[in-house]
Amino acid sequence: MSRDIKIAPSILSADFANLGRDIKTMTEAGADIIHVDVMDGHFVPNITIGPLIVSAIRPYSTLPIDVHLMIEKPDNYLEDFANAGADYISVHAEEVRHLHRSLSRIKELNCKAGVVLNPITPLSFALDAAEYSDFILLMSVNPGFGGQSFIESFYRKASELRNELNKRGLEKVAIEVDGGVKIDNCQKVAESGADWLVSGSGLFKGDLTANIKLMRQELDKVK
Repeated sequence: MSRDIKIAPSILSADFANLGRDIKTMTEAGADIIHVDVMDGHFVPNITIGPLIVSAIRPYSTLPIDVHLMIEKPDNYLEDFANAGADYISVHAEEVRHLHRSLSRIKELNCKAGVVLNPITPLSFALDAAEYSDFILLMSVNPGFGGQSFIESFYRKASELRNELNKRGLEKVAIEVDGGVKIDNCQKVAESGADWLVSGSGLFKGDLTANIKLMRQELDKVK
């Protein structure tokens, strides 16, 4: 029996002039999660979108909206994104000083709470918070821009994280991956322990519907 691995297209690579259309397309094609990369030009060298866009796309799909906050002082914006329609909210361990407080606040807002680690941030930053988290997002590129190449050390890191979560009785904590995930590597990414696969250019470059279906075929091979 194959694992229930979720596909999360990142709207960072969508056509912003036709965002509603792309949201509908990914929903009808069988995506599981809508991933929203929020950047502020400070924590990462790019500026993307805010709560208004989340609110605007919410009516176009019943899929959960996963908001990844790559911003300074994310605690100041948790309520805004929750009110805009976010279902999952994740914050970077490198930025948040009081991680337990941030995760608790996200859950108080009736959202799933996640911790994010940059590629070379030690796993201990997330493991100590895992019991308070619904998911842990491992970056497989340096955050800030779409279309980057996948960092191979992710495979070892994800495997170590899954093994450690299982040892601690935290099997239900999902592992999410973001960066450089494409059809040709998604199977290996999932086999290393990832449960939710974020993909931007890997899905939006070309035919979105066809690419989601091809990725699903590859993921259905994972036991």
